[in-house]
Amino acid sequence: MKTRVRVYTDYKSPYAYVANKALFDLERTHDVELEWRPYTLRIAEYLGSVDTRSAHDWRKVRYAYMDARRHANEQGLILKGPKRIYDATCSSAGMLFAQRNGFFRAYHNTVFEMFWTHRLDLDDLEQMCAVIEKLGGSASEFAAYIEGPAQTEVEAITEEAESLGVFGVPSMLLDGELFWGGDRVGMLARRIEQRAQGIEPSRPQR
Repeated sequence: MKTRVRVYTDYKSPYAYVANKALFDLERTHDVELEWRPYTLRIAEYLGSVDTRSAHDWRKVRYAYMDARRHANEQGLILKGPKRIYDATCSSAGMLFAQRNGFFRAYHNTVFEMFWTHRLDLDDLEQMCAVIEKLGGSASEFAAYIEGPAQTEVEAITEEAESLGVFGVPSMLLDGELFWGGDRVGMLARRIEQRAQGIEPSRPQR
């Protein structure tokens, strides 16, 4: 029986983008089934509002994108800094739509790659519909979903994630234990190995 790992991600997060390879590799190396869920980061809470960022905040922002770009370069990926702050709700809903219609992996890879090469605005419904249609989905059904229950569903998933302790992406949950960041994938892999061997790892006290 495959080990299930829930992964929370956000298409506007550079660190989520560069963690994809290591996460998908787990499916091959550790007989894992990844359950992908959207977690829409609130950038103002995470990195401060653009209008009120301190010099310290801006140093942190510049470093974060530089560091993510290093990881991207190691994988042969292009990662261009975003042109503005985006609302990723539409792309998060697109993930759910793609999962239900059988083209999640193509959607996932396409949206990440197009956004980080400045060829897609995540909050532009017309552009997102074009991506859906390009991948074989129904643009009209997606538009109806966006106008209907999409936002409520995305918000409910975000609230559930936060009740489980999630605060950033990528975040991975294994048997209720939270791992945050692509640099924790190795630790997650060791936990999976321990689980397969019947070893109960000691968990840090909260």
